[in-house]
Amino acid sequence: MSASHPLRRVIIAVGMIVTSACAYYNGMYNANRLANSARKAEHDGRTFEASNLWGQVATKAESVVVRHPKSKYAEQAELLRGVALARLGQCDQALAPLGRLTTTTRSSPELVEDALLSTGRCQMASGNLSAGDAAFVQLLQSSNPDRRREARFQHARVLRAGGQYEEALRVLEGVYETRAQTERMLALAGAGRVAEALALSDSLIFHGDSTRRWDSVLVIMAQVNPVAASGLVDRVQRLPKRTPELQARTFLDDGLRLSTIDTARAARRFREALTIGGKGESAGRAGLALIKLRLASLNNPAALPSIIDSLKQLALRFEVRADEVDRLAASVSEVDSAARTTTPMTPQGDLRLFLAAESAREILKAPRIAESLFRRIPEQWPFSAYAPKAILAAQQLNPQWVDSARTILDQQYYDSPYVVAIQGEATPEYRQLEDSLGAFAASVAVHRAPTPGVRRKFVPPLQPGRRRPAEGGSKVPEPQ
Repeated sequence: MSASHPLRRVIIAVGMIVTSACAYYNGMYNANRLANSARKAEHDGRTFEASNLWGQVATKAESVVVRHPKSKYAEQAELLRGVALARLGQCDQALAPLGRLTTTTRSSPELVEDALLSTGRCQMASGNLSAGDAAFVQLLQSSNPDRRREARFQHARVLRAGGQYEEALRVLEGVYETRAQTERMLALAGAGRVAEALALSDSLIFHGDSTRRWDSVLVIMAQVNPVAASGLVDRVQRLPKRTPELQARTFLDDGLRLSTIDTARAARRFREALTIGGKGESAGRAGLALIKLRLASLNNPAALPSIIDSLKQLALRFEVRADEVDRLAASVSEVDSAARTTTPMTPQGDLRLFLAAESAREILKAPRIAESLFRRIPEQWPFSAYAPKAILAAQQLNPQWVDSARTILDQQYYDSPYVVAIQGEATPEYRQLEDSLGAFAASVAVHRAPTPGVRRKFVPPLQPGRRRPAEGGSKVPEPQ
């Protein structure tokens, strides 16, 4: 009887090992079976059922890892758990187990490719395009058509985002699913093939469904080609279920994008927003944008009172931010007052006019008015210590005046601290002049709210020759 005890213990131990092996084998088998069912549900478009199944996969796979961390299936289970979490949109939790890709040796090619696909998607979702692309590139030759197609689409997205438009188009050859067509349209626009991009957009709009997010497509296209995006705006406006406010906002956004490259076209967009937007916010913002375009083109400060009248009418007619309109009206009024009333007899008139010119340049975005005010300073206060600063500011606004500005500086303001400063010598006199100007600006700022972003520091590009200034020039304050 006693002799049989060792044999019994061996039999029991073997049974326990077999039972344990069966347990984690069964657990892995069930996880894989559920994963296959989830993939099939995804392929068939049964997304809710697929999510439910992937949730079960994550639970089963985690159970194998926790209970049998040293089994030969642990690595495979961890990788499968990462895939399941990624499919559930839990990328922050999925990337760690998906990291097993770098060490896995026992996982099937099917699971490895699934893990690469999940890694690529999660890295892209987190904004790490290069890491995502590295995963997708490994799937470009996959024997699985779905994974191969996904890899090509995502790789093309990365190429297009990196400005490699023609290469992105090459990768997309033969891929004709709807989202790939949209990506192809964006790449065509980026490559400057605007007519082809818009022709493709016409086809997509005609055949596409109503769920397409064309507003997002517009934003992406505008980042690489605002002109192409503007052409798309007219097509998007023909889509059904676009409210007047949404249409007005689309016109407004397009006008804002065009305002720095085609002011005439931008103005037309703003007027379209005004026409269709009623009294809504977008129409009001379009009206304000039109006024700002007028300001940017004004040559004569005498036209500023008409701008103030337009701002008043805008505030009465449309839903606009009163504080923004009030601030702009106050700034226009200040520049107008300084331009009309400041004369050589005005105490510190040169400083007052200089600040008005800066406001015209920085706040009103009216460069021609700013230039005219800057140029009045050396004309009316030729001996002002700030005359050369005004000349340098004016020539930055009008490159055609650079030669004339250089001649004036060479002949009259050779020893000005501002002329010396552009040659790399920030003297004590220069710093004292800047401090005096800043103090004067602070003293007049009590009449209006401070405007962030107006820089008074001067960094001009001009490098004039050094000559003796004319007699009687303004005296530079002695350094303390």
